[in-house]
Amino acid sequence: MEVRDPVHGSIQIEDSEIPILEHLFFQRLRGIKQLGFSDHAFPGATHTRYLHSIGVMHVGTLAFNKIFPYPHNGETKRLKETLRLSCLLHDIGHAPLSHSTETVMPCLQKLNLPARFLDAKDLFQERQATHEDFTIKAIVDSSFGKSFSQVEKKFGVSRESIAELIIGKTSDPTYFTIGGVNYFPLMHQLCSSELDCDRMDYLLRDSYFCGVSYGKFDLDWIIDNLSACEIDGTAYLGISERAVSTFDDFLLSRFHMFLMVYFHYRAVCLEKMLHHLFQISPDEYRIPADIEEYQKHDDHFLASRLKRSNHPLAKKIVNNSIPSKIFETFGPRYLNKLKNLEQFLKSEEIEYFRCSSKGRLSKYYGDTMIPPKIEDPYSLKVAPVNRTANKEKFLNINEATDLFGRYSDAHEVNRIHVEFELLSSSQQKEINHLIES
Repeated sequence: MEVRDPVHGSIQIEDSEIPILEHLFFQRLRGIKQLGFSDHAFPGATHTRYLHSIGVMHVGTLAFNKIFPYPHNGETKRLKETLRLSCLLHDIGHAPLSHSTETVMPCLQKLNLPARFLDAKDLFQERQATHEDFTIKAIVDSSFGKSFSQVEKKFGVSRESIAELIIGKTSDPTYFTIGGVNYFPLMHQLCSSELDCDRMDYLLRDSYFCGVSYGKFDLDWIIDNLSACEIDGTAYLGISERAVSTFDDFLLSRFHMFLMVYFHYRAVCLEKMLHHLFQISPDEYRIPADIEEYQKHDDHFLASRLKRSNHPLAKKIVNNSIPSKIFETFGPRYLNKLKNLEQFLKSEEIEYFRCSSKGRLSKYYGDTMIPPKIEDPYSLKVAPVNRTANKEKFLNINEATDLFGRYSDAHEVNRIHVEFELLSSSQQKEINHLIES
């Protein structure tokens, strides 16, 4: 089977993978937009998690083939298929409008996830489920499992191992070990890391469909310079030092996409309004804990609920009607003015929305002189071009570029939205005075 993708061209699908793509769990992603409300600002951004997921699988395949040159034997074929499916299914648990509705997900305990896929703290304290939890539940404990029979038989893949690659921990490292080398860290890094296949696809895809150039980078050069960096019998994802500048472009592309696309005021405000609606009227919409029932929930399902609602805020969301943006500041400048404006709005009991969006170059690194944070136990390595003298001499990526240090501070965008035209003339005058003073 072949998929024609406007971003990557022709993408090949194995016959044994077709039942997975055709199952309702995966087909549900056709009805979930990749960028939530962003199509209200960028009309072309109606692309879905469905095609993005196929694109991530394609990028993962390109990366695997570079790191593990042909011919592939039975062991490498098993690892390759495990990676392909973890890339394909990494988003299968996403809720309607992608991240916008995670605030109404149920308590994690109600999902009844197998204990091996939970952190120790999750066994003793309650927290809200995330789309990652729904992803794992769908893969290892739902009717979706029946669609894996052909790939299990042909490649010997394990659904549990697919899930483990997504969450980043395994109870069976031997599954990922070839020739005495444990490739689990490398495989997980291709699924989720500073340079993962998810980001490599969505930056190009979101840029293409939004009609902007901020997310473009040299994918071919990055793929061509990936390698396995073996340290004490464990393989980590590495990139050649000659491609570090391209990696810098990749990081900056993502940073600029956040500032210019993902943080667009209209999409952010609509999401804020939706969250507020869920808070003040919790019965408007809830995500079920029943994984089979969850198959029905996509953007169209949520839209139908909002259209049937009599709540005025729901009607505004449906009609793409946001309050006027009366104030906007980038970074720490004018935060005192923002504070004074908020104090006035509260004192006058004026309903307003403060939308704050925080962008950081990396969640893993803040400074070039400190090690990666605990959230990233698998640091991207940099391999010297000439590795004959000491082939195990690798740098961590934050030692090879100063970009993390230069962009260590978060870049925050703050906006205030108010139904300005409905205010009294004296209130409008005072607001203008606070803004202009």
